[in-house]
Amino acid sequence: MFFLLKVVKAIDAITDQFGNIAKWAVLASCLISCANAVVRYAFDYSSNGFIEIQWYLFAACVMFGAAQVFRVNEHVRVDVLYGRYSGKTQALIDIFGIVFFLLPVMVMMLYFSFPLFMKMYQSGEMSSNAGGLLRWPAMLTLPLGFFLMILQGLSELIKRLAWLQGKYDLDVHYERPLQ
Repeated sequence: MFFLLKVVKAIDAITDQFGNIAKWAVLASCLISCANAVVRYAFDYSSNGFIEIQWYLFAACVMFGAAQVFRVNEHVRVDVLYGRYSGKTQALIDIFGIVFFLLPVMVMMLYFSFPLFMKMYQSGEMSSNAGGLLRWPAMLTLPLGFFLMILQGLSELIKRLAWLQGKYDLDVHYERPLQ
């Protein structure tokens, strides 16, 4: 279990780094959106590239930030019953959800999104809009984001199993490093 907890620490560090990318992608997207609006209304000039880069940054925010949100336990969950259960029951529910829902769905999404990314990358597909951008950078966020969720899912699974064995304190490790 000691080795697996070292793996957890490495995965969480990777997730934190991509969470930082997501954080800066939000800021960059907002600044570009603001600048685009100012330039459009003040100088009557607009570029599809500006609009598309906002979407690319938003894709990075969502796909790279999802694993971080899962890591700090701020993801959406139905707490109507979950909050009433003991810690052990909650850990067992989490393990069940990770093993039977999260990991299979993320593996399937990775399986389907990676060929789409490769197709766009190999063809050099461009946006059909005038001044549009290459599409593969935005498409790359999908398989990368699903892979990050798989890694974080494995990390959370190991944490729950270690907690059940009394070798990990879940409450201590729900830090929010991005604040």
